[in-house]
Amino acid sequence: MAKLYFHYSTMNAGKSTLLLQASYNYRERGMDTLLLLAAVDSRAGPGRIGSRIGISAEATAFDPQQDLFALIASDRRKLSCVFVDEAQFLTRDQVWQLARVADDLGIPVMAYGLRVDFRGELFPGSAALLALADDLREVRTICHCGRKATMVIRRSADGTVLTSGAQVQVGGNEAYVSLCRRHWREAVNA
Repeated sequence: MAKLYFHYSTMNAGKSTLLLQASYNYRERGMDTLLLLAAVDSRAGPGRIGSRIGISAEATAFDPQQDLFALIASDRRKLSCVFVDEAQFLTRDQVWQLARVADDLGIPVMAYGLRVDFRGELFPGSAALLALADDLREVRTICHCGRKATMVIRRSADGTVLTSGAQVQVGGNEAYVSLCRRHWREAVNA
């Protein structure tokens, strides 16, 4: 029985690396996989999943209006697994579509993404995945103090901690820092 999995964490925990490694393992055994990436994230190039350690792979970019069930159902290959990077950018409808992929097409779906934004609020895609996924897996990283990081702050170009702004601003180490809840509270004066 295929399942919908949600691997979640803060920034810089290695989610994309894990995704690429898992897809590689399938392909090494002669199984086809489909890699999906939110089109809003083009840091590694359009339609390319990249990790901080330097590995990358081509992916199919999707936008919020795309029907992912139809996209996957129309793929002519015998897919063994579907991998979704930056899953926090999925819409609620798209999460339901991925659930249908697992339920109706019998293809496992592995979604990787952030749980909360820099304000400590759930992303819509993450909220839907937390509600609908068959299996939740936390990918851990650490705060500068050594505790588990569960939150992230956004910094401006001059290093100022931002507490307001658009939920979506794609960036990496130059803009985001993963922290434990205590240090996040201190950073945002909460």
